[in-house]
Amino acid sequence: MSKQLAHILLMLAILAFSHPVLAGGITPIQEINAAPANFDGQEVKLKGIPKNPTRLPLVNLKSYVLEDSSGEITVLTEFDLPKMNEEITIRAKVKSLAIVKGEAVGLTVTELERYESIQKL
Repeated sequence: MSKQLAHILLMLAILAFSHPVLAGGITPIQEINAAPANFDGQEVKLKGIPKNPTRLPLVNLKSYVLEDSSGEITVLTEFDLPKMNEEITIRAKVKSLAIVKGEAVGLTVTELERYESIQKL
């Protein structure tokens, strides 16, 4: 019985550490930037400070740059632009226009949900 329990614990540990996500389910932005093909089609949770908002009403495009301690990434959104320089957490979908020889081309991160911040910076 203890051998079976050890095997189950080993499998759970492998699953827990096989995906580049930190405790709390937050994915570091650098992990996506370093290997976007690994995240293609996946939903991730990101936490950071929004900056550099863009809004083009003629084509209904809104975006902002999300920055955490590991890097920054541009986020497309259909929601209202977030308050700048106040930490937010979002759920987003990562997609690439194409993957050529294992390299992602045309990385896009689209916001699916924004979580309310309990503490403000």
